[in-house]
Amino acid sequence: MRQAEIVRNTNETKINLTLELDGTGKSQIDTGCGFLNHMLTLFAAHGRFDLNASCRGDTEVDDHHTVEDIGIALGQAFTRALGDKRGITRYGQFLLPMDETLVLCAVDLSGRDFLGWGLTLPAAKVGTFDTELAKEFWLGFVRQCPCALHFRQMSGENTHHILEAAFKGAGRALCMAVSMDAERPGEIPSTKGTL
Repeated sequence: MRQAEIVRNTNETKINLTLELDGTGKSQIDTGCGFLNHMLTLFAAHGRFDLNASCRGDTEVDDHHTVEDIGIALGQAFTRALGDKRGITRYGQFLLPMDETLVLCAVDLSGRDFLGWGLTLPAAKVGTFDTELAKEFWLGFVRQCPCALHFRQMSGENTHHILEAAFKGAGRALCMAVSMDAERPGEIPSTKGTL
């Protein structure tokens, strides 16, 4: 069973998160941040991950700690659920169109953390959501699930569409990367012998 449960309690956030990599895309998300709820629901559905996440954060300050800490918790959950990564495909990529927007997401579950953030977001806010926090979310993720994660925007004018394409694309790319490689069962997908 490739699953994990994360409980993260700090002075800024209290998070409970469960993840099942081999799921069906079901989710229950209640972060206290409406736009993040929407993005995580889409991420889980398109990645076919079963994801439950709840957070009580200091949103009276702003959404920064909530968004970043949920990214951290999600990264921790992926790391735990993947274990030694034996048998996984390791790489994944998806080119996602959404109306006028086209975003590429590519990932290598290499054990080394890097975020390639190639998105240009025209608006500073979507609703009440500070759009710069999307990058903070994915930085939190890659620091806890060390991987090379790249987003590249080929086109896009609507900030909601751009971010939605990024989260959907990340779900699809990670779904591919964590999938079991039927041609190399039980192998670590690296000539080093470890990831």
